[in-house]
Amino acid sequence: MKRYEELADTIAQSIREGVLRPGDRLPSVRQTSSSRGVSPSTVFEAYYLLEARGMITARARSGYFVASGSLRLQPLPEPASGMTDTPAELDVSELVFEVLEATRARKGVPLGSAFPSPLLFPMARLGRSMASTVQKMDPWRTVEDLGPGDIELRRQIALRYMIDGVQVPIEGIVITTGALEALNLCLAAVTRPGDTVLIECPTFYAALQSIERSGLKAVEVPSHPVTGIDLDALEQAMQTHRPKAVWLMTNFQNPQGSLMPDAHKKRLVELVTRYRIPLIEDDVYGELYFGEKRPTPIKAFDSEGWVMHCASFSKCLAPGYRVGWTAPGRYAKQIERLKLTTSLATSIPAQQAVAAYLAKGGYDRHLRQLRHTLMLQQIQYLEAIERHFPEGTRISRPQGGYFFWVQLPKGANALELHRAALGNGISIAPGPIFSAQRSYNDCIRLNYGHPWDDGVASAMVTLGRLIRQR
Repeated sequence: MKRYEELADTIAQSIREGVLRPGDRLPSVRQTSSSRGVSPSTVFEAYYLLEARGMITARARSGYFVASGSLRLQPLPEPASGMTDTPAELDVSELVFEVLEATRARKGVPLGSAFPSPLLFPMARLGRSMASTVQKMDPWRTVEDLGPGDIELRRQIALRYMIDGVQVPIEGIVITTGALEALNLCLAAVTRPGDTVLIECPTFYAALQSIERSGLKAVEVPSHPVTGIDLDALEQAMQTHRPKAVWLMTNFQNPQGSLMPDAHKKRLVELVTRYRIPLIEDDVYGELYFGEKRPTPIKAFDSEGWVMHCASFSKCLAPGYRVGWTAPGRYAKQIERLKLTTSLATSIPAQQAVAAYLAKGGYDRHLRQLRHTLMLQQIQYLEAIERHFPEGTRISRPQGGYFFWVQLPKGANALELHRAALGNGISIAPGPIFSAQRSYNDCIRLNYGHPWDDGVASAMVTLGRLIRQR
């Protein structure tokens, strides 16, 4: 057990025994570091772990406090050690499509959706931005911007990288039709049919679909619900399977919501650099953090170009505009050519509208409001789950994004629950769609990115009742 885990367990025991009571302020990081004889970073990691377990909360400029309310909902268990011995040939798309068809209807309660509510975004202002830029658009830009994308949008993205302490040249960015195209282009650039790709387990189902469609094989590496992929198991898999790529999320991973610590990210980059394996980084939720600053992308630690960073404006600004990008390091020219031979270009008006919006300011103000809204909604949904779901339910406590990963009590069947919920106008995302082996049949992913209202409140009551019945 690591030192920060030992410290977290000691504090957790004090909370359970009533030595620290709800509302009590924890000693400052400096005080704890001095009294315990550990580094400040160890204290920070321990406090973060307790926060992720829902046992303490951070208050701006005030410190950390013991969380109020019940601790009936337990944190998710740690994953079993080890990995899949044999690369899997995937067959998950039909199951995924069956589930996704139920999440798009406006009339249902979309707890299984992969998107936050479209009502949370500045659609009117984006519309005005598009109307203005289209009227002024230089016709030659429709030709000049083919391939890598609009130069002003790429400059704005490079500026945001710079603010986050990541140096990415404008020519190292390729605009894509959403992050999914970016991810698929990166996968196509470094693999051929029959190759093996390492993925975390559980993983986002779109990664499974992409690997299946490309004729590739997947090796699942266990992932911790708080800190992300098991790096020891990942290195073992690199040595055993000689993969052509690694595909994962380190910031608010879908579906678990885990956030990999910076020290782990550094080691991850060291591994892919040492073994010369390209790492496809899916970072679409990085802007949706609840802490004081954006979590560091893996790309920040990459000095040799092995990290292919992929992101999008779909989850944080402009759903439906389908504007994403990749900063693929040493593979930039290959990705640009693949883009030209597949979809040729992303919508020029959409690119210019987003670029104009970013240039005029207001994006960070929108993000602050969006993050605040999602954080409040997380609390509302969590309280409902705690109130209505049965004893034995375990749940993630993500520090960003908009997903809960819920492990149901023993005996529950996520696929049966999914179908029963649909009969009541509620969609959920059952665990088996997040695994190459269709595992996690006792887990579901719930979306708290939709505003709390009477319909959602009623749906949570119904869902709790359906779980109890099963």
